Amino acid sequence: MVPSPTLGPMELRLDPAVEQTLADLADARDRLPEELAREAVLRYLHEEGAPVRALAERLAKEHAELLRRLGE
Repeated sequence: MVPSPTLGPMELRLDPAVEQTLADLADARDRLPEELAREAVLRYLHEEGAPVRALAERLAKEHAELLRRLGE
């Protein structure tokens, strides 16, 4: 799947119980639910991306010579 270069506003459908929990937490922290959801997505992407980045770095090191030759 190729990401859209102009990804704009996104709608996130939550079941009512999750939506209420998010609203309650946002209210308790004097924040907008959208802010908490955005932070949660960013945290998830960072956490899930870390092992992928580590694997890519390891593979690049292991195959550095091959990658160098392919680039010639």
